[in-house]
Amino acid sequence: MHRIHVIGRKNHGKTLLVEELVRHFADRGLRVGTVKHTHHQHELDAPGKDSHRHRLAGAAAVGILARDMAAIFLPGARADDEARRYACFAAAMAGCDLVIVEGDSQTRAARVEVWRAAVGSAPLAASDAGIAAVISDDHEALRPWDLSQPVWPRSALDGWAERLRALAAPAGGG
Repeated sequence: MHRIHVIGRKNHGKTLLVEELVRHFADRGLRVGTVKHTHHQHELDAPGKDSHRHRLAGAAAVGILARDMAAIFLPGARADDEARRYACFAAAMAGCDLVIVEGDSQTRAARVEVWRAAVGSAPLAASDAGIAAVISDDHEALRPWDLSQPVWPRSALDGWAERLRALAAPAGGG
């Protein structure tokens, strides 16, 4: 699984950028999977529903299959080891050319940060040299941080999308 992480602070435009990247790559014939990473505790399966009851009873995996959508809940996916956490997606994402993860700023996998000056917070890249690039149209506002990373213009996605795709390495690398 080749994955790239789009990270950034709240309200900097991660979700919008992920949507645009998915459209960009899909329009070019690539199969793109996405994962939304969150630090919040979520109960994704509705308490009281049959699938939730199956999971509470101890099922190792619980699937929901509807006419137009399927979902699977994997209770054991909360391993501390990053490779194991993302491995639970391997089968479902096996046919994808690229997996874009929204979030997970602590990953060892490739990360790009989306940043907007209007939000008023410092870029994560200012204190994290492991971020591969910053995506922003606010180049002048980034000057005080003297970033070592390249800054890719947010409005020129066509110009840097292939560089982003090239950053995505197989999951074995983190």
